[in-house]
Amino acid sequence: MISSIILLSFFYLISGAIFLFVPLIYLELGRPKDLLIAFFNLVVGFILIIKNKTISESFFLILLVLTALVSLYLLEIFVSRWNQLTDKEKNKLTTFLEFKNNLSKILEAINLGVKNFAKTWNYLSFEKNNQKIGAKKWVRNDKNDNIKV
Repeated sequence: MISSIILLSFFYLISGAIFLFVPLIYLELGRPKDLLIAFFNLVVGFILIIKNKTISESFFLILLVLTALVSLYLLEIFVSRWNQLTDKEKNKLTTFLEFKNNLSKILEAINLGVKNFAKTWNYLSFEKNNQKIGAKKWVRNDKNDNIKV
């Protein structure tokens, strides 16, 4: 009983990871509800690992139903979403170059996030306050100076 619950929990953790990483790597396959599905799968997996000794037999039946539901979600991802793509997109997704491009986009986004975090960290430093700020320039046009009433 306990080993089957642990196996189910690992199934939930793996399916949650799939729901997180497949839309990240292949942007064309992602949908907004994937993050919610991944969250719930990961939560169920972690709860089953933590509480595996206190689960009763009736709850095991509920877990089997939830496993069937997750299997249907996985079937939706791999079958119906693949069929919704055009032939050009299918050929593009099966190449290693597209996988490499998608991974480079993810790394670029992570680098951009780290740079933005570093910029906000620089606002907290007080060394910039000691530097002189350049003089302000007058930007109004001369045409606006001669207003007639």
